Amino acid sequence: MIAAIHHWDFWQLFVCKWFWCGLGGWIVASLIKMIIAAWKTHEFDFVYLVSTGGMPSSHSATVAGIAFGIGYTEGFGTPITTLAVAFAVITMLDAATVRHAAGEHAKVLNAIIRDIKELKFKPKERFRELLGHTRKEVLWGMATGIGWATLVCALWD
Repeated sequence: MIAAIHHWDFWQLFVCKWFWCGLGGWIVASLIKMIIAAWKTHEFDFVYLVSTGGMPSSHSATVAGIAFGIGYTEGFGTPITTLAVAFAVITMLDAATVRHAAGEHAKVLNAIIRDIKELKFKPKERFRELLGHTRKEVLWGMATGIGWATLVCALWD
């Protein structure tokens, strides 16, 4: 890791359009997620800036932003764009299927823990339920990332 930081072009990452398409998509989606949660609960919780789950998906916004940023700059018919889109699709499908199912399992396990507590047993922990996303959250995250990448690529030069 240290060797990479000292490499002459490591710092070029931070002036790369693609980096800002992804990071900006994540930031915008996380801020939207925090605002939606604040509107529902009437209090700001900054944990939404780094949490999984919720509307819109910041993971989807990140990978869609990177994929479309690459597509806008390198062309949508290039191998690197194909790779970025494949990575984005796999990430979004994982968020909407595997991680969403894990969150549903956590809900069932937490219900079992509540029942055990009523019997005076002391289970040690609760499972985190907000792990994945609904398809709607993933689509809105993807739209957020694409919108952000479009803006960055249009204004960059």
